[in-house]
Amino acid sequence: MSVVSGRAESARVVDEVRRVGWGFILLYTLAYLSTCLVLIAPLLVTLALKVNSLVGIEQAPRSLALVAGIGGLVAMVCNPFFGKLSDRTTSRLGMRRPWMVIGLVGGSLGILVVAVAPNILVVLIGWCTAQLFFNALLAVQVAVLPDQVPATQRGVVAGVLGVCLPIASISGTFFVKLFTGNQLAMFLAPCLIGGFFILLFAAVLDDRRLAKADRPPWSLREFAGTFYVSPRKNPDFAWAFVSRFLFVLAYAFLFTYQAYYLLEKIGSAEADVPRQIFLGTLIQSSVIVVASLVGGRLSDWTGRRKVFVLSASIVYGLAMLVIGLAVNVNGYLIGMAIGGLGFGMYMAVDLALVVDVLPDKANAAKDLGVLNIAGALPGSVAAAIAPAILAVGGGSYGVLYGVAGVCAIVGAFAILPVRSAR
Repeated sequence: MSVVSGRAESARVVDEVRRVGWGFILLYTLAYLSTCLVLIAPLLVTLALKVNSLVGIEQAPRSLALVAGIGGLVAMVCNPFFGKLSDRTTSRLGMRRPWMVIGLVGGSLGILVVAVAPNILVVLIGWCTAQLFFNALLAVQVAVLPDQVPATQRGVVAGVLGVCLPIASISGTFFVKLFTGNQLAMFLAPCLIGGFFILLFAAVLDDRRLAKADRPPWSLREFAGTFYVSPRKNPDFAWAFVSRFLFVLAYAFLFTYQAYYLLEKIGSAEADVPRQIFLGTLIQSSVIVVASLVGGRLSDWTGRRKVFVLSASIVYGLAMLVIGLAVNVNGYLIGMAIGGLGFGMYMAVDLALVVDVLPDKANAAKDLGVLNIAGALPGSVAAAIAPAILAVGGGSYGVLYGVAGVCAIVGAFAILPVRSAR
């Protein structure tokens, strides 16, 4: 199996005629799934349980807000920064491959620090380290899509990639449930398993190469531009950014606080929380897989992106409202199933839409890194404002998820002004 035959020139945009085979798609999917796994597993359960074990349930939401918030800010800065570095890398190993290896190793060391941390300060240091390096890994993984996949296949490939997050969520919560009682194993098992597939993909990738003579200069102004794409010059990209930010903000409220939601609002015992989150994730992810694959294929078939993103965001917003109104675990599970429908369709089509409206295909990793701020910053924003929302709402997680639902629905309509995608 050849990833894409022929070495790429320095500023190559993928040949629109050459199609990628299912062998490439399989390996790319496994690597991207593994990247999702190492990032999402701590956020879903283990980080919250670690914080709870150190400070107790009363202090845990505020301590988790501190750790997740600062970690999210690190992710926000590092994703476009490493994307830009990747676009300028002249290594003989390629532009993307070196950062896959560096990101995996550095991030795994950060997770190890979190696992053995004796206090919140060390947890914070470890989590920031993990976010820094795992976001370097994520930045280059996403850039492989415009590097290697022609526009006519991006909906299908993005749809396949859309199943990675839910499958990673199932896998992550399964490992946590499997190794309950062994905190070190709960944290490190996803890194060991995911790392194998990331390294395998890095080894076989027919990576882009950049000649040193073609590497652009990097001034202070150029560095500042790493984190910015002009909304005036690129309004479609800006609206896609706003839409994704609001959608991911809704998701961040859910996954960051669902452990405490189950403990406080639903009244679950702490020993039952990993199993309940696993069950909810399994149900939601099963729906996401179907919705993502079908949504991506329908989007390519119809040539339309916006209507799918709009509908998906509204459905996800309604799901947050259902979860907020739930009074028992069954209500939570119903909301998670509805959320899977919206989330799956959104993740399948939104990535294809974003690649379609990239300002500069030759700097895809940098621009996708800027867009990934919309995926990283909401975690910090959610962590920062959730305690205030809970305080105003009298500690009600129903109010918190009501706000999440409104964010997703507003994000749905933010996609309408995009003109260069149908």
